Amino acid sequence: MTALSPLYAIVVACLAGGVLAILAAAGTLALHARWISKLVSFAVGALLGAVFLELLPHALEHGSTGSVMATVLGGLLLFFLLEKLVLWRHSHLDAETLGENGQPTGAPHAHGDGGRSGLMIVIGNSVHNFCDGIVIAAAFLTDFALGTATALAIVAHAIPQQVGDFAVLLHSGYARRRAFAYNLVTGVATLLGGLAGYAALASMQHVLPTVLAIASASLLYVAVADLIPSLHRHPAPAATVQQLLLIAIGIGLIAGVHRWLEG
Repeated sequence: MTALSPLYAIVVACLAGGVLAILAAAGTLALHARWISKLVSFAVGALLGAVFLELLPHALEHGSTGSVMATVLGGLLLFFLLEKLVLWRHSHLDAETLGENGQPTGAPHAHGDGGRSGLMIVIGNSVHNFCDGIVIAAAFLTDFALGTATALAIVAHAIPQQVGDFAVLLHSGYARRRAFAYNLVTGVATLLGGLAGYAALASMQHVLPTVLAIASASLLYVAVADLIPSLHRHPAPAATVQQLLLIAIGIGLIAGVHRWLEG
């Protein structure tokens, strides 16, 4: 394998993953809302599979158990605090648009926030995608199979995320074409993150276990704190069985990719 092979794989994965997630999200908007729940269930399985079958085993293989697990624990707490800050900021902005009686002070929120909530989505999604790019870079620098499985897991959770972001942009008053263009722009952040991750980590192999541990915490937090709670909105036994089946399919996809690439 040449020295440029990991870089080539990173660029292809970031570009293909970002474009695929955005196009799939745009197509999913035309489907019934129940398909979004199915995508979320599948994404949970893919994320859990990537964490426990790929990222954590590789981190533990190249780093000490105590250091890796402490980093995962610290990462989970860090992402908890970061999400708290985002939620606090969001509730603060909502409060500014309401009068003392709790009623909107101006035009309806859907078209009366001047695109502010949409702008928050664009900025937040760009940062999130940039971090995803770094995770993809770290995974490919460690192992090609790990990079492929990680990229698939990231794409799996990016699709329902892009659907939600697209809906918020439309709700914020953006035209459909403009909202789609902004989603494409945020997708470029994944490539920028991948290139930045490659530049920073290519010559620092000793920090890869720590980066993989942080990546594990990131994907695990998304699955457990953000996606799984949304599945609890459908508590019926039939829905639960379907969710478990789709989660198993997501895990199976990661396991199958690993077996195929390693075999």
